[in-house]
Amino acid sequence: MRSNALRSPNPPAAPSRVGDLLREWRAARRMSQLDLALEANVSSRHLSWVETGKSQPGRELVEQLADALEMPLRERNSLLVAAGYAPKYRETALADPEMALLRKAVEFIIRQQEPFPAFVIDRHWDVLMVNPAMQRVFGALKPGGPTHGNILRQVFDPADMRPLLANWEEVAGDLIRHLHHEAAAAPSDMRARALLAEVLSYPDVPQDWRRRELGATPLPVITTVFRKDDLELRFFSTLTTFGTARDVTVEGLRIECMFPADEATEAFCRSLAG
Repeated sequence: MRSNALRSPNPPAAPSRVGDLLREWRAARRMSQLDLALEANVSSRHLSWVETGKSQPGRELVEQLADALEMPLRERNSLLVAAGYAPKYRETALADPEMALLRKAVEFIIRQQEPFPAFVIDRHWDVLMVNPAMQRVFGALKPGGPTHGNILRQVFDPADMRPLLANWEEVAGDLIRHLHHEAAAAPSDMRARALLAEVLSYPDVPQDWRRRELGATPLPVITTVFRKDDLELRFFSTLTTFGTARDVTVEGLRIECMFPADEATEAFCRSLAG
């Protein structure tokens, strides 16, 4: 006979029951059980039973609770599955034929940004598309372009674009605030949490960045300064998202357009295009 006492304990399982997810989301939204019950137009007693597993919620109630918690589409699907229902929202790859019109619109936006850089990222900051200007500018700064296909890894990895960022602490600090906010806003998104832990593990990242600043909001506009030898480029960016998305992939898409912050940067971008 083998003693179970000598075995290593199994790691705790990720929350899967609908009640566990609801409690996580209430904590993330800083809502009491009564707050959520009032917002979802359900009795607090019934909600308590759902959270403790004494009552099985109907599909309509699950959707009401997701609305009240302002959950992203992917997380709404997770809540429905945890309650025993089929997911409601599709997740269609951007390359699929049925996404052709959307892809065309995105390509049009980043093409119109020429001769200045523009790129498309998903909710985990992976680069999906870039315009030729992005390739030209980043190629001039770093032969061959960035090493990583993820914006956060490009910024935090000392072997990638980080040494070229003259105001690295300002840019990286703003990105960390974004990532902390996203991880807190979607508590069941384990990939976002893993990405946050990864970028914080890179060398010389300030210790206080490991804690989320409650009440802190990302800056409305930030200038990114690239410097290589005598070349200095200054850009500010705008973000475009799809506010009425009904597809998980579309909801997570972000289009970043970079604009020159001074005449020298504008002239350099135009000269590369010429």
